Amino acid sequence: MPRLHCPAPLSPERVINLPPGPARHVQVLRLQPGAAVTLFNGEGGEWDATIERMGRSEVQVRVGAHHPIEREAGRAVHLALGMPANERMDWLVEKATELGAASLHPLMCERSVLRLAGERADKKQAHWQAIAVSACEQSGRNRVPMIARPHDFGRWCEAPESADTGAGTGPMLRLVLSLQADARPLPDVVAGRGTDPVLLLSGPEGGLSPQELDKAQTRGFMPVTLGPRVLRAETAPLAALAYLSLGA
Repeated sequence: MPRLHCPAPLSPERVINLPPGPARHVQVLRLQPGAAVTLFNGEGGEWDATIERMGRSEVQVRVGAHHPIEREAGRAVHLALGMPANERMDWLVEKATELGAASLHPLMCERSVLRLAGERADKKQAHWQAIAVSACEQSGRNRVPMIARPHDFGRWCEAPESADTGAGTGPMLRLVLSLQADARPLPDVVAGRGTDPVLLLSGPEGGLSPQELDKAQTRGFMPVTLGPRVLRAETAPLAALAYLSLGA
């Protein structure tokens, strides 16, 4: 059954017009009145719905029963990422959403190839947020991770604790992927920490610079390693995320 993200108030028996994105999705699938779909608005759970009317560009649905289904990971993992170049960031956003990332924070680091500012940064943020929505529709997630606006690494690292940096007010493990000799294995660091949320920092191609690593450590980030192999910038955070959200 098609799953559609509908960021609007939902309640049983309410008749609504789908937003343009979900409406286009229904049109592409060539669904007809009477067809069943599932809606979620990101506020928890999902809703049965039935298509009532199809227009040239509008799709009207009647909302049915609510199901308090959640498919979130037991541990909230926030990713702060030195943006990889080209389409790799798109791929990373999609897969991180599927694996359960709670939020993603794109960073411009010393070794970053991709540089974004102004309107271009706004457009990229909206593009990545749309990718996250599509990944939630496909994977069954009912809560869409927030994709932050791209930040300069230095400014982000010095920012106060807030939801915008991925940090909450409770206990949170701050980890940075590192090839340093003193980096501890990720499983050892999270052992015994239950479901404490994690803010995981990962560098771009070439990694974080020594100065950036020093700054991160002064801000409380603990160096961790995934093993002796050198993983690509888009692979390493996903490997860590998979362990933290699915296996730890």
